[in-house]
Parts: sequence; structure tokens; C-alpha cells
Amino acid sequence: MKANVLSDSLVLIPTYNEKENIEKIIRKVFSLNQVFHILVIDDGSPDGTGEIVKHLQGEFAGKLYIEERSGKQGLGTAYIYGFKWGLKQEYDYIFEMDADFSHNPDDLIRLREACLNGADLSIGSRYIKGVNVVNWPMSRVLMSYFASVYVRFITGIPIQDATAGFKCYRRIVLETIELNKIKFVGYAFQIEMKFTALKHGFNVEEVPIIFTDRTEGTSKMSTRIFREAFLGVIQLSIGSWFRKYQKPKGQFKSEIPYS
Repeated sequence: MKANVLSDSLVLIPTYNEKENIEKIIRKVFSLNQVFHILVIDDGSPDGTGEIVKHLQGEFAGKLYIEERSGKQGLGTAYIYGFKWGLKQEYDYIFEMDADFSHNPDDLIRLREACLNGADLSIGSRYIKGVNVVNWPMSRVLMSYFASVYVRFITGIPIQDATAGFKCYRRIVLETIELNKIKFVGYAFQIEMKFTALKHGFNVEEVPIIFTDRTEGTSKMSTRIFREAFLGVIQLSIGSWFRKYQKPKGQFKSEIPYS
């Protein structure tokens, strides 16, 4: 069933202990000229994040939704849950976005426009035009940047920001990708989704953004997440040798030279 307040665009926001940010990010998205809906996927935040969202639902009826899960189940599983929810609700454009304002909600409009103008998957890219990161220590900038270099080297995908988590999918991408076969739940999830979309022949476009590190709340990044990504990239590349990828019907093959 379609939502009460009509929109073709759904923003997925996974949360765990984001009480400092969640109300502000919701209000900012709903202040935009383009109408977006929001689905918060909360993994049982003990700080009351879910309760804040449920209170706001009275103010934003028909636009704000929440799905609560028990315990921390990983970023990737939260997004897969949200993708399936959004497809069932018949949204045409489904977005990934962090709750902590590291992704500027104003850029949702630019990502959507990229998909309206021919992209099947648009990526908010920190590295497509230099290095556009604010408030990160140099060690983390270098780690992130060279992680993308490593991904390009191992997989061959021509994406400058392979680990980016700010994205807009046309629904056909999520309908085509076999979501139940997505393996990774942490940092490597973002790489796997881009890799798989390209393998299916979708048009992927990077849109330059400025990434600003969170000023409130606690980062969820860990060495375990980076380790999963390092090994996961190798598994992705080798696994693709033994898998056939359905090409989207009626779609132009990606303009990015990748096979």
C-alpha cells in the first residue's frame, strides 16, 4: 500500500544510539523542497532513539516510519531489511543515509536528480573531485582513500569512493540484485552492493559531496569492520568468477567501462 503522503522517494536511516542526532536529521530531511519519506531501522537502541522517532510520527504521519529490531545485527542487514520494505511499499528511489549529519541531507536532491537523469545507482562521492572530507584525522582520511584504491585494484571496479554509504538506488537495481545473497554486514556491504550493481550492468554515477564527520554521538567504526572489508573484497572478486549476473532488461549498460 502506498504511504499516506505521496512520495516516490524513501530514505533509509539505520540507527543504534543516535538520540543526539535523530530528531534533527528527520526534521532536516522533511524541510527539503522535495518530498522524501523516512524509514528508521533501529537495532534496539538502549538510549531511547526509537522512542524519539515514535514520538515524531505523530507530527509526521504518513511520512515517517520505524522498524525496530532486537540487538545490533549489522549495517548491511539493516539496509537489506529497509530495501525489502521500500520495494514492498512501491517506492521508485531508495536512499542510504547516516543519521549523524556526515551526509548532508541537501544532497539527497542531487542524488535523486542523478537517477532521474540516467543513473541507476548514484553515489555521494568523497573522492570523485579530490578529497572532500571535513573533521577527519589524516590517518582516517588516508585509510578511507586507500581502501578505495585497494578495492579498485582487486576488483577492477572504476569507483573512486568504493566504501561510500550515501546512495540512491532506482528500484530496478534492488529488484534485480538477489538481496538474500548479499553476504557482508559491515563496511564490506557498501563495496558489495556497488560491485554487484556494476556486474549486473547498471549505470553507476558518482556525485561529488562534502563529507563531514559527526559532531555528536559515537562512531560505530571498528578494526573488525575494516578487517571484514579487506578480506571481503578478495572473496567478492573470486566469487564473481563463478556467478552469472542477470542483465537488466530495457536498460543501457553502464557508461562506466567495466565488465
